[in-house]
Amino acid sequence: MITFDQVSKRYPGGIDVLKNVSFELAKGEMAYLSGHSGAGKSTLLKLIAAIERPNSGTVLVNNQNVSKLKSDALPYLRRNFGLIFQDHKLLFDRNVFDNVLLPLQICGFEHKESAKRVRAALDKVGLLNREKSNPIALSGGEQQRLCIARAIVNRPSILLADEPTGNLDAEYAEEIMNIFNSFHQVGVTLLISTHDAALLRETNLRIIELKQGAIQPHSRYAADLHETQGVSA
Repeated sequence: MITFDQVSKRYPGGIDVLKNVSFELAKGEMAYLSGHSGAGKSTLLKLIAAIERPNSGTVLVNNQNVSKLKSDALPYLRRNFGLIFQDHKLLFDRNVFDNVLLPLQICGFEHKESAKRVRAALDKVGLLNREKSNPIALSGGEQQRLCIARAIVNRPSILLADEPTGNLDAEYAEEIMNIFNSFHQVGVTLLISTHDAALLRETNLRIIELKQGAIQPHSRYAADLHETQGVSA
């Protein structure tokens, strides 16, 4: 499903964000991407969605080399993805319903089908009764759930989430993770970036750990991580 083969990314000024990163994420797998702030987690997610391009190496999604795609092919690639960003990127001049509707409008869905999908996505995240609210009126946890609804409304096969519980209390964080687990159970592939040590301690999922742009060579499962050197904050 997703393959990185010796991928490196350097930003202007000679900053090496990722260094020879290699891993595979299987179809239907759910895994965590961990590491300290600045380890390269956000950049790695952006490379998968071709928001950024690598300086060297290969990024494959469904056996397609995304780093070689032309600009006019990128919208078709991104229809496979649900993207959840740290800063929400919500539109505060539109209500909850219209925020979730936007991706379907861009893809050209007809109105009746779009409305059906929007309400199904809002129902999935528990916001169906807030569809006419402005995002500014929502709590932090509700805004994060709105982001998830917008990310899943086009029924993507891959969800990429960048620190989705980073600014939430424990109760809201648990709600968000329960939503992700429900997607995993129906076959969606998920890669979730986090530096939440408590969350990583409790999981039995694979943990891909970055440190200063490089994947750590030790075992990637939570129990083994704690027996060796612990989970990065």
